[in-house]
Amino acid sequence: MKKAFLFVGITILIFVGCSQPSSKTAVTGEDEFSFAFLTDIHLTPERGAETGFQWAIREVNKLQPDFVITGGDLVMDVLNQSYGRSDSLYNLYIKLSGKFDMPVYNTVGNHEVYGWHRDETDIEQHPEFGKKMFEKRLGERYYTFNHKGWQFIVLDAIYRGDGGGYTGRIDDEQILWLAEELQKVDKETPIAISLHIPLISSISQIRGGSTGNAAGTVISNSLEVLQLFSEHNLRLVLQGHHHFLEDIYIQNQVHFITGGAVSGKWWSNKPDSKPEEGFVMIHVKGEELKWEYVDFGWTPPDDI
Repeated sequence: MKKAFLFVGITILIFVGCSQPSSKTAVTGEDEFSFAFLTDIHLTPERGAETGFQWAIREVNKLQPDFVITGGDLVMDVLNQSYGRSDSLYNLYIKLSGKFDMPVYNTVGNHEVYGWHRDETDIEQHPEFGKKMFEKRLGERYYTFNHKGWQFIVLDAIYRGDGGGYTGRIDDEQILWLAEELQKVDKETPIAISLHIPLISSISQIRGGSTGNAAGTVISNSLEVLQLFSEHNLRLVLQGHHHFLEDIYIQNQVHFITGGAVSGKWWSNKPDSKPEEGFVMIHVKGEELKWEYVDFGWTPPDDI
């Protein structure tokens, strides 16, 4: 069975460019499908982001995937914003994401968590404090679904540290839930995970040398999480947070894809900025997959 896949045989593919928009449409067949992964949208009324997101939606609809998974940081920020501003950002995201022609499965990111960075003494008493805002408006913060024989598991990677800010961790409640859910999944069923802060990433090594990951760049209990899958057929982990495009391919089995960013550099890209505004299209046939990064062609307004 698929044991100890994390420790040897790692190939890292890091993409600093981007592909042109693809003309491919969804593959067909009982064991074939495609889906889009859109992370770090950072929707806001400023910076032309509304138009940019609609361009991305238009491109996804042209490609006709079976569904969309979003990777968190759907709005620019509600961590330290007023309730009115936070409410308007969520409403804008709900309105625009409704333009997708296919189902959308959302993942919570740190920027969807209301009030963690505010210092009012009574902020925690607000009925939508923290992740309650996400849950009320977009649904459960962790859940699972099946599509054409694949099991998809969406996790909440945002953890409140002792100082009140966020860090990356899968909480104990989810660990227990995940262990129970995996007991229901056949060990040969291919599994995909979506979460915002990566389980593993090369970003700290690329930017600062091979001395380990900086705090907050990856899930602190990633080993505990991955060990739950040691007897299962984990094939794909979809990640966001870093606005960084990478594919860490382990033991010829698992792709850890950090999906760039729909917003690029928070909707302020220049022509030579990396990453380009884009999203990941994934094409699945049986247990195998291919992926591409789609630049949807948006250009920031001149006044940014």
